[in-house]
Amino acid sequence: MSTVLFEQHGHVAVITLNRPAKLNAVTQEMSDALVELAQRCNESDEIRAVVLTGTGRAFSAGSDIRELDKYETPWAFRNREDYCDSLKLLRKPIVAAVNGYALGGGLETALICDIRIASTTASFAAAEVKLGWIGGGGMSALLAHSIGPSNTAMMLMTGDPVDAQRALTWGLVSEVLEPDALLPRALELAETIASRAPIAVETAKANLAAAYNLPHDQAVAYERDLQTVCFATNDAAEGRAAFAEKRTPRFSRA
Repeated sequence: MSTVLFEQHGHVAVITLNRPAKLNAVTQEMSDALVELAQRCNESDEIRAVVLTGTGRAFSAGSDIRELDKYETPWAFRNREDYCDSLKLLRKPIVAAVNGYALGGGLETALICDIRIASTTASFAAAEVKLGWIGGGGMSALLAHSIGPSNTAMMLMTGDPVDAQRALTWGLVSEVLEPDALLPRALELAETIASRAPIAVETAKANLAAAYNLPHDQAVAYERDLQTVCFATNDAAEGRAAFAEKRTPRFSRA
């Protein structure tokens, strides 16, 4: 049985962590698969958005703890190819459908996604502190950007879980849905994104990342440059023509 599933629905790819008996804890084999799938999605002009979810009771419980002792030194652990890093390289927008536990690296995985929606059964925790370490896939920075310093400190320093409703109140997720409505809603969001001009969508994602990392004036200047790049595309011309002709645009990634 494959521990990472891949499906494509039109312009939307669905990646599913599929190790439910272990709460989708990520092994090196699963990490390698995610690296490969991220590359496949980036290289495909047909894939315009990605949905990431899990099977069973968990989105992901993070790294499989039993595998951590396989690294010969802490430095080898430091320099491993990490699944969180592979997802950061995805240029296509990612919608996380958090169906259950998102713990440790599983929370980091969700935070890397551009849009997060959750089931009422979802639970979020930066649980590493309970085991004697902290997250290393961007946990602190990603959480602080999402929920602010005090809420981040509470999660990082206690390791205690946050339920879906509190996650919604804090801004960790955008929507909370009943379990059977979660994946259809994630697909609906991804399909909506995939229907927009692909270059503009990828540019919007890159621009949002820059907005977090650049000083204000530089971020605004960078946005103006990216807007100009988009304006020069065939898709932008098609968008203007469709508006004038009162029809739905036919975007082609050009």
